[in-house]
Amino acid sequence: MPHWTALVTLLSIAVYFWADLNVGKARGTYQIKAPAISGDPNFERIFRAHQNMLEWMPIFLPALWLFALYLSDRWAALVGLVWIGGRILYTLTYAQDAAKRGRGFAIQAAAAGVLFVGALIGIGKALLAG
Repeated sequence: MPHWTALVTLLSIAVYFWADLNVGKARGTYQIKAPAISGDPNFERIFRAHQNMLEWMPIFLPALWLFALYLSDRWAALVGLVWIGGRILYTLTYAQDAAKRGRGFAIQAAAAGVLFVGALIGIGKALLAG
């Protein structure tokens, strides 16, 4: 059972929830009433950071789990933690200034790429062995 990957999955959901809470707080701070998603650039950056994480979750989570199942639970979890770190950095820096989000984006994109390629290699090996 991939216990480490399960733990990292829950942690990624907690980070997503934290980003969601940031949006709610920003709505109050910048007086942006739902369902509006624009009006103040500070709010819009916080909102987009949250939405960008949502856009990456369907890339990250399947790749994380396939990597864990076909290669290694511990390595999947470790790379998953790198992805989470990149997402946190992205969220914090994007809230300050959109131009600062690049490093966090690159970290999480690279981690997702490692998970995807690793999963693909693991599946390929299993198919060839099977």
